[in-house]
Amino acid sequence: MKIGLGSDHNAFDMKDSLKSYIRELGHEVVDYGSDGSCTEIDYPGVAFQASNDINEQKVDRAILVCGTGIGMAIAAGKVPGIRAALCHDTYSAERAQKSNDAQVLTLGAKVIGIETARNVVKVYLESFFSGGNSARKVQQIMDKEQEFLRGAEV
Repeated sequence: MKIGLGSDHNAFDMKDSLKSYIRELGHEVVDYGSDGSCTEIDYPGVAFQASNDINEQKVDRAILVCGTGIGMAIAAGKVPGIRAALCHDTYSAERAQKSNDAQVLTLGAKVIGIETARNVVKVYLESFFSGGNSARKVQQIMDKEQEFLRGAEV
């Protein structure tokens, strides 16, 4: 898969470590956000760019890292069609994909360590949406999103 990997300046070290790990797992990485310089990078722009690239099929999924992962999840989730999941454990990462078809995983660099992050990323990338009863629930979310978008056009 082609994985978008982005961070703000607070999470550059984790992103940099995850980049080589994701490649070791056999995936291509598209890098977004901080390059490790002192320059502050605001997480919303990183999340918007990676999420737009998912919608435009430039990447298959994205992993976004900021201090807590919360801001990235909120920002990515504002892009129509995107389901972002903040996960700090492997069970949640698996369910984000299998039950919710989350295209975006977010992590908090100040919340978990790199080994935990690697485990979460590995499980997320090895998990795939299973449909079934979950497909109905995901469709309900997507339908409501479309309803809100139509209301905004009026």
